[in-house]
Amino acid sequence: MNSISFTAPVRVLASRWIIQLPDEVSRSLPSRGQVAVQATVNGHTFSTVVEPDGEFGHWLNLDSGILSREEVAAGSSADIMLTPAAEWPEPVVPRDLAEAIAASPLTIQLLWNSITPMARREWVRWINATRNAATRERRIEVAISKMEHGKRRPCCFNLASCTDPELSRSGKLIKLSEGST
Repeated sequence: MNSISFTAPVRVLASRWIIQLPDEVSRSLPSRGQVAVQATVNGHTFSTVVEPDGEFGHWLNLDSGILSREEVAAGSSADIMLTPAAEWPEPVVPRDLAEAIAASPLTIQLLWNSITPMARREWVRWINATRNAATRERRIEVAISKMEHGKRRPCCFNLASCTDPELSRSGKLIKLSEGST
């Protein structure tokens, strides 16, 4: 797939810096769910994943440390180029999940290491998709149990929903008018 270039405003949503992709850009991506991309924002290139917004669109997280806040300003426009990538970047594995995997039998550790970064990202997304500590703890237990039984991916959650609990309500990206700049 070819690169997609566009200009879009930088927004602050729940203290996070994001770019919501225009509808026509989202429609041209190969999936309604997450899409691995090489992103260039105002001349800075990095590997990332554009996230689904729960309404058949996508958003791009700028809080990756790639751009300093001096280089982009809330409300300003950014020049963006996205190129869908075949390789998925490794997810940041939360400490509690990493500790549970490390404490698990070797078969689970080997399975975790053998699955793709995309599959690891799905586990991380599913576990991170709750603010409730008890639910999160239970999801980690379920993940370990499923991996013990050879499951390589979590099941039963909408991959096109917005699963970031800071930025979503009912699986949809908070409207930019609700707590944004």
